[in-house]
Amino acid sequence: MAEHGAHITTASVADDQPSIFEVVAQDSLMTAVRPALQHVVKVLAESNPAHYGFFWRWFDEIFTLLDLLLQQHYLSKTSASFSENFYGLKRIVMGDTHKPERLASAGLPKKQLWKSIMLLVLLPYLKVKLEKLVSSLREEDEYSIHPPSSRWKQFYRAFLAAYPFVNMAWEGWFFVQQLRYILGKAQHHSPLLRLAGVRLGRLTIQDIQALEHKAAEASMMQQPARSVGEKIKSALKKALGGAALSLSTGLSVGVFFLQFLEWWYSSENQETIKSLTALPTPPPPVHLDYNSDSPLLPKMKTVCPLCRKTRVNDTVLATSGYVFCYRCVFNYVRSHQACPITGYPTEVQHLIKLYSPEN
Repeated sequence: MAEHGAHITTASVADDQPSIFEVVAQDSLMTAVRPALQHVVKVLAESNPAHYGFFWRWFDEIFTLLDLLLQQHYLSKTSASFSENFYGLKRIVMGDTHKPERLASAGLPKKQLWKSIMLLVLLPYLKVKLEKLVSSLREEDEYSIHPPSSRWKQFYRAFLAAYPFVNMAWEGWFFVQQLRYILGKAQHHSPLLRLAGVRLGRLTIQDIQALEHKAAEASMMQQPARSVGEKIKSALKKALGGAALSLSTGLSVGVFFLQFLEWWYSSENQETIKSLTALPTPPPPVHLDYNSDSPLLPKMKTVCPLCRKTRVNDTVLATSGYVFCYRCVFNYVRSHQACPITGYPTEVQHLIKLYSPEN
């Protein structure tokens, strides 16, 4: 629970509303995790399509399923999503003014819980699928896959024309809500929180103590299941809880790694990177002596450095840029795997034949 204390600021108990920087940071957390995992899966699928191609083809569905387990675990255990809990925030049910405020360890009520899951998990999945559909339809429209007279083409052309305006209105809705939140005119920085019937607040000391006490009790209590149904239910509950806990731990480590990469590659940090990664300039390559196997360059540019005769079938080495006879350099590279002049490591595929206009 150390991460909770790191993000709790000195705010009064009456004013537990987080700053715009906290809420925007937690919003961008899961936004950064998805493309990072997608890139990892893409690299694995390209390296071994037989084993990892399935994960790339069904990445959206697999990620949504894992996200569902993760968010359900955190919302039911800490009254917050994974990213909100990471930044020491919780979801407070709106309309409970006459009731004492629920502790975060109690979890969200079922109504707000499933609303939050739908808006946190299902809505981003549908948005990703819609963006892919729009991209596919645009490609079909550009290459005229459907005949011009088809009604389907008229429909999706109208859809493509309307989508940018709908997307702009959607993003504008979020922007206006954030602006109202900054000016203190709204309790929600995101319309999705209002739709879920909750608002964000900071974790209190009582919340942190209750969460730690609940975690300690869960590790100590082990009630033996009596019936077969109870055993199956208990096993499934433990399996889902273990999967969510493992996923959250891995994501916590991955988030710190992502934040380190963002800091490392930030524009403000470029001078620091240069000072850390600066290496001394290597000395120029030393040409080999006459007594060695690799001769020096001849004075005439049309002479092959190996056979000392006028070049035939000019061939350049891509590793060094020197030109030889094809037969001479082919035999030398195949035997020594190096450039005859510089000694750079060279393979046969680095030979490039030259065709002059005279030939």
